[in-house]
Amino acid sequence: MATASHPVQTDLIQIDLSPKRPVSKPDWLKARAPVGDNYHNLKKLARDLNLHTVCESAHCPNIGECWNHKTATFMMLGNLCTRRCGFCAVPKGRPDAIDFDEPRRVAEAVAALGLKFAVITSVNRDDDILGGARAFAMVIDEIRSQAPGCQVEVLIPDFQGNEDAIRIVVDAHPEILNHNTESVPRLYRAVRSGARYERTLRLLELSKQLDPTVVTKSGVMVGLGEEMHELLDVYRRLANVGVDVLTIGQYLRPSRDHLPMARYYTPEEFEFMKYEALRMGFRHVESGPLVRSSYHAHEQADAAGSVHRLV
Repeated sequence: MATASHPVQTDLIQIDLSPKRPVSKPDWLKARAPVGDNYHNLKKLARDLNLHTVCESAHCPNIGECWNHKTATFMMLGNLCTRRCGFCAVPKGRPDAIDFDEPRRVAEAVAALGLKFAVITSVNRDDDILGGARAFAMVIDEIRSQAPGCQVEVLIPDFQGNEDAIRIVVDAHPEILNHNTESVPRLYRAVRSGARYERTLRLLELSKQLDPTVVTKSGVMVGLGEEMHELLDVYRRLANVGVDVLTIGQYLRPSRDHLPMARYYTPEEFEFMKYEALRMGFRHVESGPLVRSSYHAHEQADAAGSVHRLV
């Protein structure tokens, strides 16, 4: 009951239930449809070897461009993720046991395509953390054996912060070790189910401590409701733990079942973030609406000065 000393609250939040008019996609976010012989040949090769690509599973907008240049990001450890991140289009569920022949088949595909730079990622396998790490080490060794001269970038999960797992991957000496930060700490609970911001920073810092010569890399999405000052703070923290390469791209909602997009960032804002991040000390920054973690990965490696491992 309202009294003179306890007035009725009037600052209630109003929820607009009127139908939303769809916002048209800006011209700078339109990508070519996937066509061409290289696209179809790579797709057939992946099917023949029973392999998955994150390009398909995550609905990447650059699949046409990358596959026509014989560049693909192979996704190991099956096609079912044990986490339910709000942004990700990769299927979720209870996966089968890890297939430890998969690293050999991935290397076979890399050799068949004649790749000089291979990007390997995986779903999260919280059911077998050390097994997942061993699979990454195995695929690096297999690529070195079957495709000599090919550089390797691994985009790894956080292994729940297990330092033994991180050490297994680092000791296999990939040219680039990538782990995506994805968002700002305030949004982590919704964006990265099961992940922790400080754990991500620690993984990247530890990787550099274990092998100071490895190029470390991380990626961030924008458009989920974060503020610019929050993004710049994340970039600064990543630079402070020695991350060499930063990728910044626009979040695009895969379906109605995923997190809504708050807004589109303009090309000018991406240029501003790149300028500010480079001032923080990154060796290379890839920033643009269609940038994804492995987009132009070979050029990123060259710019960051990665050295091919002969071990």
